[in-house]
Amino acid sequence: MAAARIEFESDFRPLQIYEQVSEKIRAEIRSGRFLPDARLPSERELAALFGVGRPAVREAIGALQNEGLVTTKRNSGTYVASTAAQLLTSASAEMTGAGLASDFSPSATLDVRLILEPAIARRAAVHKKRDLQAEHYLSQMETLTDVADAEEVALWNNSDRLFHRQLAVMTGDALLIKIAGEIAATMDQSLWKRLKDDGIHDPTRIRLYVAEHRLIYEAIVTGNADAAAFYVEQHIHRVQRDIAPQ
Repeated sequence: MAAARIEFESDFRPLQIYEQVSEKIRAEIRSGRFLPDARLPSERELAALFGVGRPAVREAIGALQNEGLVTTKRNSGTYVASTAAQLLTSASAEMTGAGLASDFSPSATLDVRLILEPAIARRAAVHKKRDLQAEHYLSQMETLTDVADAEEVALWNNSDRLFHRQLAVMTGDALLIKIAGEIAATMDQSLWKRLKDDGIHDPTRIRLYVAEHRLIYEAIVTGNADAAAFYVEQHIHRVQRDIAPQ
């Protein structure tokens, strides 16, 4: 895979790969190569065009969706919004991202979680204690019945990210709790929510995620450290496949 050239914002923060890709797509819209209402090339084609991986393209498209520049139709593809050109030329829209805080890359966040969370599960399992707050988040996740209901989905997403943070609380380690809090904050960013909602969109998938959380929790409270770490690792791999496919 070709390495993307690093560019810098005005505050000298290096642009993340997905930000570079989203800016290249904006440039194609400005130039007229990607016309309003036209279908964008597939994720695979865009990855080849820009010399990056598909996760970066998925994240870039999610960021552009948040800006209203593109729309995605399930089983059809991603299309340039009819108002994209006007949005890009509007001084008030501030769509270029220069000087603005950006979301962390979801694929990078998942890579860090894959390193950290199995170790957290192992450490929590040492204590073999039930946790009322973790059980509360599990119960909230189980209440989701309508994936089309924005409030239910928001509650499920919030309970999901806070459940993972609570596993660190169950370790009793202040530093792990602080690190897990930072990760939970990245899972509350708009790009993460967009990609997760797009990738996990049916009741069957939601129930599978809840079951995986239950397996993680029960392994921890019964003191089975190996199983807890294994279930966490498998769960994060599933999230990677669903929201950041290779």
